[in-house]
Amino acid sequence: KRLSSYSFLKKLLAHVQQVQVTCFNELEIYIHPDGIIPELTFLRDHTNAQFRSLADLTAVDIPTRKNRFEIVYNLLSLSFNPRIRVKTYTDELPPIESTVPVYKAANWYEREIWDMFGVFFANHPDLRRILTDYGFEGHPFRKDFPLSGYVDLRYDDEVKRVVAEPVELAKEFRKFDLNSPWEAFPAYRQLPESPKLEAGDKKPETK
Repeated sequence: KRLSSYSFLKKLLAHVQQVQVTCFNELEIYIHPDGIIPELTFLRDHTNAQFRSLADLTAVDIPTRKNRFEIVYNLLSLSFNPRIRVKTYTDELPPIESTVPVYKAANWYEREIWDMFGVFFANHPDLRRILTDYGFEGHPFRKDFPLSGYVDLRYDDEVKRVVAEPVELAKEFRKFDLNSPWEAFPAYRQLPESPKLEAGDKKPETK
């Protein structure tokens, strides 16, 4: 039994590529994408870990890297109250194994990452878009996603469906001055000049 446990632990550590402690003394582990299922299963089921709560699952896009997407799993142990952050990586094409069999809460998280970043999760039970409109093309959270598209989607009450129309800009392109509005005011306010009295004039009455 000890030999089998040792071999399993050795196989598990083979996926770990980096370990570091971040702010608030939280442990952060970088693992190879092939080890995501055994790593999370170990952290969930081991007696001294019991990270049975998937608090959050998200992604980060860093286009300058070879594997531009970081997949981040934030785990919480309800028994011991520590947190741990597990990170892996991928690109536009290589899929990541779905963690729904390990954590049911990963279902909608992975759908959101697929919708926003375009990271494909293999063996996901229902990998569909969850935030964007019907027929939306592209992934809005990618750094190279254009700020303005070519079509606009809206619901047409006459045809009772969502229609795509060319984008119409309400205003022409204008050059804006991005200086602070406070810089347009003088550094001090000039006091209003008091009227000068000529000889023979009476001083205005004050109430």
